[in-house]
Amino acid sequence: MNISLKQLNVFSSITQHKTLTAAAEALYLSKAAVSMALAELERQLGHPLFDRVNNRLILNQEGHKLLPLADELLSRANNISQLFDADHAFTGQLKIGASDTLGNHVVPGLLSQFRQQHQHFSQSVVISNSRLICQKLLDYELDIGLIEGKSHHPELIASQFSHDEMCIIAAPYLSISRQAQWTFNDLEQSQWVLREAGSGSREFFLRTIAPQIESWHEVFELNTTEALINSVAAGLGLGCLSALAAQYAINDGRVTQLNSPIKGNHINMQRPFWLVVHKDKYHSPLLKSFIEFCHQWDNS
Repeated sequence: MNISLKQLNVFSSITQHKTLTAAAEALYLSKAAVSMALAELERQLGHPLFDRVNNRLILNQEGHKLLPLADELLSRANNISQLFDADHAFTGQLKIGASDTLGNHVVPGLLSQFRQQHQHFSQSVVISNSRLICQKLLDYELDIGLIEGKSHHPELIASQFSHDEMCIIAAPYLSISRQAQWTFNDLEQSQWVLREAGSGSREFFLRTIAPQIESWHEVFELNTTEALINSVAAGLGLGCLSALAAQYAINDGRVTQLNSPIKGNHINMQRPFWLVVHKDKYHSPLLKSFIEFCHQWDNS
């Protein structure tokens, strides 16, 4: 068997781009060259690695077996090629996925400090909801995920590295916004604007706030925080989101943050941030360093 790094690189690219054409463009190769490399790899292994469905290549069971090993070998090959580069302590690109609040309000400061400390300046960041970030980790499209909702997928390992505070916001002219004290009874029959399924904010609301209210209604499901804030400001419903994300709108007076409820109804509004990696992901020196940095990072 004579499997080459080129064949593994082609295989890895196809898993990310789903078609031969897209993989060829990403690798700056012809479609024929990519097709031949995949065919030779499958011939040597004695198994097809993809199911062919309407011009798309869907990773099959055999392909899933190969993917973590290919990822590790390609990462190690990259480390070898850069081993004697004395100008950089770390080499290669770090592919980071971040859920909405983290990507917009935490990762910029975290990466700035990481760059200053380690002099590594090649990172990419994909911002989406927690569920989609986890899927990209499972597909080896990302090296690491920083998310708000803990993943329970058996192929992913999650560890807490920081936290934020959640808050309830309302339009300033609503009566509850002018109440110095309130209980969850005041929220009976309330209407809510929520983030989409798969978001950490929605998960927190359903797990922590919703059980305190006997009857509530979801009036909108939105996939951006800014749209949620604008809808709350327009009086369409209450909102539950990170205080980090809401702070500008609160300071501008567009929305009001409700104080903590009284009469024994106080709940913990703190929410953990999770660092997530694939259990089979090869930890290069760069990835190890970034994970350690995140766990030691002070966001105060």
